[in-house]
Amino acid sequence: MSTDPRTVVADYIAAVARGDQDAIRDAFTEEVVWHYPGDLPLSGEWRGRQAVVEEFLGSIGGLIEPGTAIRVEPIGAPVVEGDRVVAEWASHCTTVHGLRYDNRNLGIFTVRDGRIAEVREYTDTQRAATVLFADGA
Repeated sequence: MSTDPRTVVADYIAAVARGDQDAIRDAFTEEVVWHYPGDLPLSGEWRGRQAVVEEFLGSIGGLIEPGTAIRVEPIGAPVVEGDRVVAEWASHCTTVHGLRYDNRNLGIFTVRDGRIAEVREYTDTQRAATVLFADGA
């Protein structure tokens, strides 16, 4: 396992893109904190590996068309400063409402001892509200 912050984040995004649940879980520290913006049901601060992986990331599966997955594609190369990595990616899927969801995401990741310890994500929450949560959930 690499301890290089750029590699850790790139490997995490690649694991998400291929749906590798074991690699996704292993990418985080036990005490990870994920900050997600806005007023959505997913918004807030998620603390701990189980909460981040199962409750936050895991709940997204219920928003997309059954039998499909979110397609994630990295945009550009991550920018690194010490243990912090800024990475951009695009997310694409069809929602349970039959709507096409395309959004851009930016994450500021803090890496400690080869694992992600914190993520501060930025995204177009208005797009997520009107497409992912089209029923007002």
